[in-house]
Amino acid sequence: MDQYDNITNVLVTVITVLFSAGAWRFYERRIKLKTELDTLDRTDQNMYRDDLRDRVKRLEKLLVDSSEEKDIMRDQILSLTKEVSTLHVKVDFLEKENERLKNK
Repeated sequence: MDQYDNITNVLVTVITVLFSAGAWRFYERRIKLKTELDTLDRTDQNMYRDDLRDRVKRLEKLLVDSSEEKDIMRDQILSLTKEVSTLHVKVDFLEKENERLKNK
């Protein structure tokens, strides 16, 4: 029976230690700290998410601006190509006219 009494005493002591007022304060502090850390983590995640949203908005704006600039440049290139073609025709005409006048 002494062996069972020793085991019983150990179990009662362990249960008493686990459920004592000091243990409850420890558990309460631990839960409070964990809650605070979770709150901070959520705040950090929200800040990170907000930062990512801002970056995406800026990148989308840059993409739209770039697209508009590309369209403007395309129109300029078409206009310049047209002018070069016109000048090429004029030069051909002037060279032929110059040759004709030389031969006269």
